[in-house]
Amino acid sequence: MRHFPPRRIVCLTEETVETLYLLGEQDRIVGVSGYAVRPPQVRREKPRVSAFISADIPKILKLEPDLVLAFSDLQAEIVSDLVRAGVPVHVFNQRDIAGILAMIRTVGALVGAGDRADQLATSYEERLAAIASVTRPLPKPKVYFEEWDDPLISGIGWVSELIEIAGGEDVLPNLRFQHAAKDRIISPDLVRETTPDVILASWCGKKVVPDRIRNRPGWSELPAVRNNRIVEIKSPLILQPGPASLTDGLDAIVAALWPSG
Repeated sequence: MRHFPPRRIVCLTEETVETLYLLGEQDRIVGVSGYAVRPPQVRREKPRVSAFISADIPKILKLEPDLVLAFSDLQAEIVSDLVRAGVPVHVFNQRDIAGILAMIRTVGALVGAGDRADQLATSYEERLAAIASVTRPLPKPKVYFEEWDDPLISGIGWVSELIEIAGGEDVLPNLRFQHAAKDRIISPDLVRETTPDVILASWCGKKVVPDRIRNRPGWSELPAVRNNRIVEIKSPLILQPGPASLTDGLDAIVAALWPSG
C-alpha cells in the first residue's frame, strides 16, 4: 500500500538525506546513497543501497519504499528500473542556489513538513544575504574552482554563486550555465590566462594533490600558486547541491578567500 506522506523513503543522493534529517523526518529513511555522510550517524543508522550512478535494485525493492528521491539524468537508468518495478520516484535537478532552496521546500512538502522546510530554506536565504552584505577589501580575489583534475572541469553553478556571495570573483563565471560536466571541460591555458588569486579544488571524492596543480606547465607564476593559495574543500561540503554547500561549504570558501577575517 502507498502512503502519503510516504513512510519509507530511499534517498539516492546525500542532499536529500541531510534535508530529511534537518527536518526531523529521518525515521522515514530506509535506504541511502553510499556517499551520504551528513549527519555522521547516517552511516550507522541507514543501509546503503546505491553509489551515484548505480544501485542495488533488488535491495531497494526489498525495503518496499513508498518513494525514492533521485537526482538528474545521471541516475536515469536507476530511475527507469525503479519505475518499471512500480516504485514512485521524484527526480530533482537543482543546479544553483535557487534550485537548492526549492529542493528543500519540495522535500518538505513531500513528507508533510512544508512549514518546517520553508523555515529552513528561509534561514538559509537570510544567512546567504548576511554573508553577502559583509564589507570586504577591494579588489575582489579572483577565484578558480576545480571540480576535477584530468581533464580539468570547473564551473558548477551553485559554487560559482557561493564564490560571489563570499566576496570573490569567479574567473570563469559563464560556465555556471553549463549543467553537464562534459560541457565544463577547460584547458589549462584558459585558467592560466585568468591569473586567479585563489584556487579552490574539490576532486569529486578523491584527495586534492596541490603539487599536481603547482607543477602544471605555466602555472608556477599564477598568483594563487606563487602565494600558496591552493585550498582543498572536501567534496561532501561543496559538491552536493544541498544544505552542506549553503553552510559548511560556504564557510570554507569564506575562510579560503579571507584567511585573516
